[in-house]
Amino acid sequence: MLNPEFLSDLRAAVGEQGVITGDRLGERAHSRDAGDIRARVMVRPRNTEQVSQVLRLCNARGQPVVPHGGLTGLVHGATASEDELILSLEAMNRIEEVDAGGRTMRVEAGVTLQRVQEEAERVDLLFALDLGGRGSATIGGNISTNAGGVRVIRYGMMRSLVLGLEAVLADGTVLCSLNRAIKNNTGYDLKQLFIGSEGTLGVVTRADLRLYPRPRSFNTALVACRDFETVIRLLGHVDAQLAGQLGAFEVMWPEFYEICSTPPAPHAPPLRYGYAVYVLLESLGAEPENDAARLEQTLADAMEAGLVEDAAIAKSEAERRAMWGIREDPWHTRRHGPCVDFDVSVPIVDMPAYVQDLRRVLAERFPGARPYVFGHIADGNLHVAVSHPDMERIGDAVKACLYETLRPLRGAISAEHGIGLERKAFLDISRTPEEIATMRAIKAALDPRRILNRGKIFD
Repeated sequence: MLNPEFLSDLRAAVGEQGVITGDRLGERAHSRDAGDIRARVMVRPRNTEQVSQVLRLCNARGQPVVPHGGLTGLVHGATASEDELILSLEAMNRIEEVDAGGRTMRVEAGVTLQRVQEEAERVDLLFALDLGGRGSATIGGNISTNAGGVRVIRYGMMRSLVLGLEAVLADGTVLCSLNRAIKNNTGYDLKQLFIGSEGTLGVVTRADLRLYPRPRSFNTALVACRDFETVIRLLGHVDAQLAGQLGAFEVMWPEFYEICSTPPAPHAPPLRYGYAVYVLLESLGAEPENDAARLEQTLADAMEAGLVEDAAIAKSEAERRAMWGIREDPWHTRRHGPCVDFDVSVPIVDMPAYVQDLRRVLAERFPGARPYVFGHIADGNLHVAVSHPDMERIGDAVKACLYETLRPLRGAISAEHGIGLERKAFLDISRTPEEIATMRAIKAALDPRRILNRGKIFD
């Protein structure tokens, strides 16, 4: 517990209700998917000025701070020890302004992704980022991890959707880089320092987000292919035929498809089992009838060309949601013992060899391990989940095995979830010594006392 004088200063900065301590915090932490949280104090500022005051106080005392968003991350980026203070942005949850004409939205960091999506839809626009944790994940967290999700192939990652932002540095300095223009070539683009930096360089407090026209049609299909090489050809085919409408191209290897579509999983399989690879694809368009016909013709042509073995097209919103449910509901984590999850990135052409090599190594070294592979392969991202009854004992060895398999390919150990504590021991697989040294230099310049999310990404 922090000393009473410091707690008094914090309460003066954010108000009595803005400081949560003791059992109230313990109950809250253990009720959420937040990793190992042992901190005994959490501060909940209501505006940027209060964030600035809190960080100024912490920096003066060398008090370590762990920023918290929606706690949906997978790499223990929110882990907080007993001597650390949690800085939660959840009370900063206002949507400040929507500029429908300019297609922008200004929000505070604690607003959830789903609220942003709904507010954009209210003015007939789209905020393009989408991921399974949309109801809990916050915009600040999405920015700090450079979130990806299922529409990267069309709209890019979070970095492409942030026009400007405001961040508070470790010493309390408010750095305002808010900006609503797509073009702004005035010196260093400072917002990029904070996108993907996992709260280690500053605390994002507000952001200007880019919006797009809302699609009038969402046409979804599940198709089966005979091998992964055919999947690569299918991607090129549908991307060209749909003329810019391809919004998602998700691939599921058979183990994942089967475990997520058999009881007690709630979704029935639209296609029979036994194919080598399954692809969930979706087009986003502006002419519902024509767009549906275009997707049907695209798949018919693909089948005639031997790129598709079988296909099912969603004929209703319920069928569309059921198809996506197979992809998004994590039944693979509940069926065969403890599971560890990875999100890696490798060139598409290397994916078949990587998956084959990974399966071989797991079978040789960890008999009984079950790998489930799926992902946003159009942008090079594979999700790999490995379950094993004795995962608590062998988990570290499994992680080392999976990440080291990436080294010859110079693959990314994290495609969209960040590094946190979970992956920092393997950072050298994806980053050169010179890159890591430069990261350390930037950290030292912006946070010389090392109070922000210390120990995350690198020591």
